[in-house]
Amino acid sequence: MLDERSKMLMKALVERYIADGQPVGSRTLSKESGLDLSPATIRNVMADLEDLGLIVSPHTSAGRIPTARGYRLFVDTMLTVQQGHMTAHSLAPDQPQKVISNAANLLSNLSQFVGVVIAPRRTSAFRHIEFLRLSERRLLVIIVAPDGDVQNRVIYTEVDYTQSQLAEAANFLNSNYMGLEIEQVRQRLQGEVESLRGEIAALMQAAVNASSEVISEAQDEVVISGERNLLSVSDFSSDMGHLRRAFELFEQKAQLMRLLDVTGQAEGVRIFIGGESQVVPFEDLSIVSSPYEVDGKVVGTLGVIGPTRMAYDRMIQIVDITSKLVSNALSHHK
Repeated sequence: MLDERSKMLMKALVERYIADGQPVGSRTLSKESGLDLSPATIRNVMADLEDLGLIVSPHTSAGRIPTARGYRLFVDTMLTVQQGHMTAHSLAPDQPQKVISNAANLLSNLSQFVGVVIAPRRTSAFRHIEFLRLSERRLLVIIVAPDGDVQNRVIYTEVDYTQSQLAEAANFLNSNYMGLEIEQVRQRLQGEVESLRGEIAALMQAAVNASSEVISEAQDEVVISGERNLLSVSDFSSDMGHLRRAFELFEQKAQLMRLLDVTGQAEGVRIFIGGESQVVPFEDLSIVSSPYEVDGKVVGTLGVIGPTRMAYDRMIQIVDITSKLVSNALSHHK
């Protein structure tokens, strides 16, 4: 357990290092902390903090920088966040895909790091379906989800359909199956196929298969914005190995999904600091994330990925406000 003097020096060291990225020496810390302590006394305290694994001396520098454990202590016990400085931003209600894309851009632009959003899990129900004949045996299936999101899929059929046949099939599906899950539609069609004309039944089965493909492809979509921002972060630009590992993470969206899935299991903003656990396996990256809701139900996660040396108080504000903006833009207020 740290005493108050050690806590104040630790807080001053982390804040100074976040601000300018340079190892912090005892003389600098003496000025920053506001404590009336001699450099010798401060050096003794820093030695104790180093023994606890909270700070480390890089290379041959006389100064110290925080470790992942030191950042964690700072975030959990010393960080103060000022509220109410970023309420001017907004996300207009729109199709979910556009809201998600705009949110990722907003996170990136505000943080100057990488904005990441996991899109909501798409419902497998449909509100409306249409068929449009493009050419012989080539159709466009238009699927409208209950939330208004529109997906298109080109399908190829064994026989050629007239537009009137397509309209008949669409009307039957919309009249009898609207609002049902696609799997329910599939099961009911199997039971009713004998009462339908062969060509219409085949067309409906093709539409159901197309709908299933659209939904499965859209599950757990990860939207990323601002990867290039890391090129201007000195922590990465000075070490191509760090930069390469970061970009590999963004390319491996399945791993990114696992990271953000973990962060979405709790309420409110959470911070994961690189190297402190298997959650973020990269020592030089941290994630500030928050779940977001639609009509009061958590459906996805968003966040900022940046260097461990980031202004955590500002990132918390950015992520918290963006999650509220996304929730408002996607919810169907009555």
